Amino acid sequence: MISQLANMIYQYVVVLKNQHSRYINLLGFLLGLLSIVFFVKELLEPGQTGFVYLIGVIFIVGVLAWNVYHSVYKGKKVYYSRALLIAALVWMKMPYFQWLSFVFIILALLEYQAKYAVEIGFADNEIKFNTLLKKKYSWSDFTNIVLKDGLLTLDFANNKILQREIEDDDDEDDADEQEFNEYCRRQLAKSFSNISTRSLRQ
Repeated sequence: MISQLANMIYQYVVVLKNQHSRYINLLGFLLGLLSIVFFVKELLEPGQTGFVYLIGVIFIVGVLAWNVYHSVYKGKKVYYSRALLIAALVWMKMPYFQWLSFVFIILALLEYQAKYAVEIGFADNEIKFNTLLKKKYSWSDFTNIVLKDGLLTLDFANNKILQREIEDDDDEDDADEQEFNEYCRRQLAKSFSNISTRSLRQ
């Protein structure tokens, strides 16, 4: 399972499941729903030109329905940034709370980054976390690394433990887990052997 991560070849790349996506989706849905309520309220006000509100409501309802269907029934990753951007444009036309348009724009722009799945690259000479602030570790920084039933466990040498679910991949099977665990076992044993050799020389 050789993969490329940040212009470097890694023997394995494990993608961690983003634990915040569910809450971000809920926030996006609620903000879209709240906008619909206020836009419909303005649409029903006498003397109002409701074309902008009507277009906004139709578009946002469509995005929310599409996202709920694909998220709940298809299990796919969805984004609410389009609905938030359209809502932001309509909020600019509202007679009140126009400042909310800037909040919606910022949230829409941050959604992709907030839902970014962390990748961990495993190479013979390093382990790299592809987060916003890249982190590199050596194999000697770990005492054990195991992937079992979709759960990755990393035991750090400083007694810190990281356990995270990985992204579902239909192509992955038990054989891949066994190969990955065997690779990690060999690298950890090699790292321990190198440390022991250096200690004896000293």
